[in-house]
Amino acid sequence: MISTNPRFAGRFLASSVLALLIATPALAADPEPAKTTAPDDQKTDSNGSLADIIVTAQKRPESLQQTPIAISVLSADDLKNRHVQSLVDLQDGAIPSLRVAPFYSRNSALIMNIRGIGVLADSNQPARDQGVGVYIDGVYLGRAQGLGTALYDIESIEVLKGPQGTLFGRNTEGGAVSIVTRKPTGEFGLTATAGIGNFASHKAEAHLNLPEWHNFSVKLDGIVTKRGGLVTNPLPGQSDFNAFDRHGAHVEVLWKPEDGVSADYAFDTSYDASTPLYLQAITNGTLTRAPALPLQPERVRTASLGVPQQDSIGRTHGHRLTLGLDLAPGLQLKSITAYRELDQSQYDNGGQNSTTYKPNGAFSRYSLAGFAQNQFSQEIQLIGDTPRLKYVAGAMAYREHTTDNAQAFNTMTWNADGTAATVATYNIATVPFDRASRITTRSIGAFGQATWTPALLQDRLHVTAGARYTRDMKKGQLFIVNGKTPNVDGVVAPRGLDASWSRVDPLLTLAYDVTSDMHVYGKWSEGYKSGGANSRSLRYAPFNPETLSMFEIGAKTELLDRRVRLNLAAYTGAYKAIQIDFQANYLQVDAQGNLLQTNRTTIETTNAPGAGRAKGFEAELTVAPMAGLTFSASYSYNDVTIPPTVNPFPQGASGVIVTTPIKIYPVYTPAHAASGSIDYDRPMGDYRLVAHLDGNYDSGFYASYNDPAPGVSQPKGEPGFVVNGRIGVADIALNDTGAQLSVSAWARNLLNEQHMFYKGLSTLTGVSGFFNEPRTYGLEATVKF
Repeated sequence: MISTNPRFAGRFLASSVLALLIATPALAADPEPAKTTAPDDQKTDSNGSLADIIVTAQKRPESLQQTPIAISVLSADDLKNRHVQSLVDLQDGAIPSLRVAPFYSRNSALIMNIRGIGVLADSNQPARDQGVGVYIDGVYLGRAQGLGTALYDIESIEVLKGPQGTLFGRNTEGGAVSIVTRKPTGEFGLTATAGIGNFASHKAEAHLNLPEWHNFSVKLDGIVTKRGGLVTNPLPGQSDFNAFDRHGAHVEVLWKPEDGVSADYAFDTSYDASTPLYLQAITNGTLTRAPALPLQPERVRTASLGVPQQDSIGRTHGHRLTLGLDLAPGLQLKSITAYRELDQSQYDNGGQNSTTYKPNGAFSRYSLAGFAQNQFSQEIQLIGDTPRLKYVAGAMAYREHTTDNAQAFNTMTWNADGTAATVATYNIATVPFDRASRITTRSIGAFGQATWTPALLQDRLHVTAGARYTRDMKKGQLFIVNGKTPNVDGVVAPRGLDASWSRVDPLLTLAYDVTSDMHVYGKWSEGYKSGGANSRSLRYAPFNPETLSMFEIGAKTELLDRRVRLNLAAYTGAYKAIQIDFQANYLQVDAQGNLLQTNRTTIETTNAPGAGRAKGFEAELTVAPMAGLTFSASYSYNDVTIPPTVNPFPQGASGVIVTTPIKIYPVYTPAHAASGSIDYDRPMGDYRLVAHLDGNYDSGFYASYNDPAPGVSQPKGEPGFVVNGRIGVADIALNDTGAQLSVSAWARNLLNEQHMFYKGLSTLTGVSGFFNEPRTYGLEATVKF
């Protein structure tokens, strides 16, 4: 068994380095598959044909069209044209089957799912995991916190759909998001961008490649981006709602002492300050509303009442060392070692408009949460290519330490008739913690996958089989429970977690090349999301992993001399032991009816019984009718059903358990989503005219798993259609040295469309939710040397 203690990690890294540096180098591996590239990331080549897209979904560079996996790719140009500065900006639906959303009102932690699978609606959970794995240059990012940081010099974002449990491992039942950054070139080059926009936004970034020196290539990246609040906070001196201030730096050193030997070290650090979204109430509940809190059915520019508010600040940094050695022709050994840390404070007072009212009473609940994490990961890969067999085998070790805490208190006080309010007296430093936990997660795994092309059917048949063994271990404590420490008011703490789970995830794929430009495949694969415990609960009892077994068929085709590309996929799968949250206020009692403790806004988690179902269909079409003009369209249909589930936790003052199963909704999963774009790139002598327009639609989704009360239906978010655009002039020659200038104007939500994408219902306060962002726009200039 592979250990994950620090001593093992050091030995594992040392042995990897030693093996790679002293082994006898051989000839370089087989060359990468041929691809038709286009300058400056254009979508078509000089002949007007669609440029090939290279992906690394199977741990080696391959053509997207010849990889039997449903994959969507956003290139560097795609991100620039949509003005995507962080993963938060992908919530407009650039990839229809991928859903990205803030955790409730907090941009400091993200919710992600693919095909409606893998979502964790509560992202502030140290002992719980999301079911979509996020990777950057092959390194798994273990927490939802830190995902909203600014992106720097991205080459592409690959979204690998369906279970990716064989090659990517745990917590990829929905799929994986693989972010690939640009590598050092070894040639001098500087790219600098500056921009301004509405809502006091500004941006500056620079990317510097230094000339190769003694086989060392160095690349430096820096970025600063800031935007003021989208909703004004009327309380003087307090932060506005939905603002951000991000900056980061990255350095990468690539050493290639000889052919077939490489060492790639990278360090990055980032700062992400953000404020929460503004929660608006659009209907009344049973409680009387204060006159100072009117209903707000339209997206507002100024909050109805000012409240104390400050930035939530996230700090992350990390190291990565990737070593590569060609052992023989077509055989490569690769090691990826990484260590990362994050620290995230969260201050959320965005829900004052959806609050209770009592004359002279306190209100405006300030929710504070601290989150800290560090992780170490080590992966070894052996990648082989022969004329009839391609294979990859490897092992990994992952260790993570995470702590969290939470405080909540009221910051405002009403006057006698609810027409005005004043700031209450409080001291954050002396407010007691409602809950706090610590957890250590260890995971080990071994995997292998091989693709065989038999000598029949003219080498058109490809059979892939693979499997991965994983063992997860979680050990920790919930050491403050509901504001209480050990043996106070009947609460027994700390409450421990010591659980482990083992899994084998298989994969089998049959692929067939109908022609050189038409490929079909059928795939069966499995994946899972690790078990854990809920730090918002009273019990901190473990729940089991959830699993997905998926069948998928697909076709990847190119027509009309590669001017039309059409990729299709249909899938269906059994979704089992789904992790479901239940939230309620109750008095917990034992089997004899004795009162155990009082619960306040507790969330408990259980596994749904039996099997649910996930099925759907996806289509991606790209057409290049002429050189420089490209039309793209994509569509996703998702249908996720979850078995009705009994809330297993006592309810109400009597502690009764209602045994009737209740309806469970798939959350953050629109049934229909689509995206389309037009890209135009035309040479105009010494410069190029470039233009982009995209439109993104989704049919709305649920944000809560179940109805708030018997006979009361959960509201669904509104459908949305968001248009983004960019137009500019590129590659204007500045002098004879090759320096070039590009200028452009961009807009997000160009038509200023509004919809409430998140809706929640309380029988006391009514329906409230979050609107999408209003129109933002700006100007940018980029200089390349």
